[in-house]
Amino acid sequence: MKSYRKELWFNVPARRGFINITPQVEECLRQSAIAEGLVLVNAMHITAAVFINDDEKGLHHDYEVWLEKLAPHEPVEGYHHNRTGEDNADAHMKRQVMGREVVVAVTGGKLDFGPWEQIFYGEFDGRRKKRVLVKIIGE
Repeated sequence: MKSYRKELWFNVPARRGFINITPQVEECLRQSAIAEGLVLVNAMHITAAVFINDDEKGLHHDYEVWLEKLAPHEPVEGYHHNRTGEDNADAHMKRQVMGREVVVAVTGGKLDFGPWEQIFYGEFDGRRKKRVLVKIIGE
């Protein structure tokens, strides 16, 4: 069995944002030369997420609105975590809802997606460099 590992780095200039990282993951798969196996894509920060869904702007807007209703950023003093001097308790909660990682099957050297599926990096406390781990195992 072969193994491949790469870190992807992102610096989202806004507090929140969604980035389609499917092309980067596909490039990792190409570099790995693995034809059958699994790809793990993992946000390596506790205020960021990786998830699979449709690349549709209306859906991304709906996520923004929905997540802000679930865990509003303000008032920041409403969160015990923010009493440590942070202002990102909401980002931790948004990450918990959206997920830490995804696993995708590799078949015939390609990501084995369903219709419309794409991989996204979700940032909930941006304005600094953060990384995503891509780990591929297989033959």
